[in-house]
Amino acid sequence: MTSSLSIQSNIPENDINHVKWDNADLIITYLRILKVDYIFGVPGGAIEPFYDAISRNQSSGGPKIIVSRHESGAAFMAYGYTRETGKLGVCCATTGPGTTNLLTGVASAYADNIPMLVITAQTPLPKFGKNALQESSCTAIDTVGIFRYCTNYNTLISHSEQMNSKLVAAILAAFRIPAGPSHISIPADILRNKVDTPPLLTSNILLNKTTLTDDNAILKLIDILCTSKHIALFLGRDCGDAINLIIEFAELTNAAITAGPAAKRWVDSFHPQYYGVFGFAGHESANNALLSKEVDIIIAIGTQISELGTNGWNSKLLSEKLIHIDEDSEHFSRTPMAKLHVCGNLGSTLKKINRIIKQKTSGLGPWSYPLISKPHLLEQGAICGPQVQLNLPESCYSNEVPLKPQRVVTEFAKYIPEEYRLHLDAGNIWAWFTHYHHSRNLLGHYHIAMGFGSMGWAIGAAVGNCIGSGKPSVCITGDGSYLMAGQEITVALQHQLPVIYVVFNDSGLGMVKHGQKLGGAEEIGFDLPTVNFAKMAEAMGVEGIQVKTINELITIDWHRLGCKQAPTMIDLYIDPNETPPMAQRVKGLATQSATPGG
Repeated sequence: MTSSLSIQSNIPENDINHVKWDNADLIITYLRILKVDYIFGVPGGAIEPFYDAISRNQSSGGPKIIVSRHESGAAFMAYGYTRETGKLGVCCATTGPGTTNLLTGVASAYADNIPMLVITAQTPLPKFGKNALQESSCTAIDTVGIFRYCTNYNTLISHSEQMNSKLVAAILAAFRIPAGPSHISIPADILRNKVDTPPLLTSNILLNKTTLTDDNAILKLIDILCTSKHIALFLGRDCGDAINLIIEFAELTNAAITAGPAAKRWVDSFHPQYYGVFGFAGHESANNALLSKEVDIIIAIGTQISELGTNGWNSKLLSEKLIHIDEDSEHFSRTPMAKLHVCGNLGSTLKKINRIIKQKTSGLGPWSYPLISKPHLLEQGAICGPQVQLNLPESCYSNEVPLKPQRVVTEFAKYIPEEYRLHLDAGNIWAWFTHYHHSRNLLGHYHIAMGFGSMGWAIGAAVGNCIGSGKPSVCITGDGSYLMAGQEITVALQHQLPVIYVVFNDSGLGMVKHGQKLGGAEEIGFDLPTVNFAKMAEAMGVEGIQVKTINELITIDWHRLGCKQAPTMIDLYIDPNETPPMAQRVKGLATQSATPGG
């Protein structure tokens, strides 16, 4: 059995067993046991006892507070921290509007299965029902009720004696399959109450990740492989921990490899069996490989079967050819037509499958590629040499001004160092990078959050990721998103973080603009004022760089920017009239039926 976290308490035994804490100290003690290094939040009156506990415990190794500029930014930062480190992300907010401001970030974590502990305050219990300032009890703006549908666990601590057991329940629920945020709402007076009970959770034993496999289903899959000649793989967002075993399986079976938009982070774009992205802003080569009549079986691995990942639940993908391998059986509800479901730990499952294939001397194979053309992004024969040549459209080589976004993304793929973490915000950024960013070694450092699709997610997540990784983060965002949440750049400034913000500046809400044009809708509501984001950053004490020409683009010194102990703003002007590869998404919005397979 392998652990999803490495948790060893570094707290002296006398601290755990003999010191009286208040409930806020008890929370901090749990976070120390879990080796949580940072808490992200915004202070306020009702949450002040929790901040007092953070301060009291910092001298003895407790987590540090990172104060965001808006509570949604705090939640996005906790998300980015968790995604990088695997540790529990923690965010906090005061009562009332502080709590409701967290909602979008928490919902994003829920949609993307990110384990998070969300701590919010309430006015003191005696004030419940009296119309107190910022009251958010069940008799006012019921914040516990609001969080009910975007959390794995959601509760109000109404008595001090509940704190210990409910904290444990919240932590365990955050890491269950599927993972997600847990929310505990605590009145200010209960946060101050003294407790004598030591923590109930002092080791990692309850957080161990299961390695169970469905051996009967694996044997059925082997039988199916015996009668199949052409195999195609469709990789989802959750296949990262098993990607080496998945690639080994693909090579053993000569399977064509395709990925959803959120899964391309795991795959070498130049692997000879990789045919590109299927789904939103994907590649025709992936579509041909996956849906070819020559394909006998399609094996989907670690995928939620989302709208954007499946071209609107394409009925040729979701067919009787499908075999679905996943750790979360809930995902099978979207593939009831599949030939076979294999539920279990992906790593353990693929390891067993590969071992059986290698041990069998007869009955398996020989397998071959589907009878389709090579991926369009590679020139014929290029895959044989170490220097792969891209076969890209003319726009990717254009020297025109304003800059073509295709050219920008192509240059970024070549020059941004591979150890830098790349965060792509919602909007046209998704489409440009999904289609045109090709990298040999993404190392999982390519981050996109397509579950809830929150604008501004990358702006905060890049900060949390940088704090967790200690490596430079690059946030690629649009001018619309940055105008929503760009103040979080000052958090990177305050904490001397090398976060490089790149704003695709086209004075508009690009996805809205192009979506309306492609869909034949009324063209309205997408215009933004012309903003000089470089000067805006300089006014905050951040280095601002304007990029308007090809020479300015290709001479960006990424290494210098990554070595700084400070953020950078790159204000990058792109052609607002270039249409992103999002026609399939627009078609999906216009479709009357939204049912899987319909």
